[in-house]
Amino acid sequence: MDIFNDFSIGLFAMQAVILLVLIFLLGKFAWKPILKSLDERETGISDALAAAEEAKKEMQNVTADSERLLQEARTERETLIKEAREMKDKIVADAKEQAQLEGDKIVKQAQATIESEKKAAVADIKNQVASLSVEIAEKVLKEQLANKDKQLALVENMLGDIKLN
Repeated sequence: MDIFNDFSIGLFAMQAVILLVLIFLLGKFAWKPILKSLDERETGISDALAAAEEAKKEMQNVTADSERLLQEARTERETLIKEAREMKDKIVADAKEQAQLEGDKIVKQAQATIESEKKAAVADIKNQVASLSVEIAEKVLKEQLANKDKQLALVENMLGDIKLN
């Protein structure tokens, strides 16, 4: 089998023409759409990669923003807690001071009430003592003055007690 012996120029030319027609038809109808679709796919992939990169950057920005907001919220929370504690301490201190003032006021009022009641009791006792003294003196005088000899002795006794200048 000799390849060169079986070679036919006509067959070669026909195959060459068929090949050229096939290449022309493929170029005209198949290659352009295939290349166009490959270009579109390449563009789509590059656009998708760009969009993914942009989404990644946006996600990083959002993450950074959320971290910043979270830090701000923590700081604000700490500030609010500190202010609340200070306010609580101030309210407690004011309440203690007010309670101390009210307690002192109540003690002073109680002392004043006790003092006034003590004075009233002493005055009442003095009145009762005076009344009893008058009653006792009246009874003694009645008894002393009932007898004439006792009256004279009493008068002389009192006159003896009085000293003249």
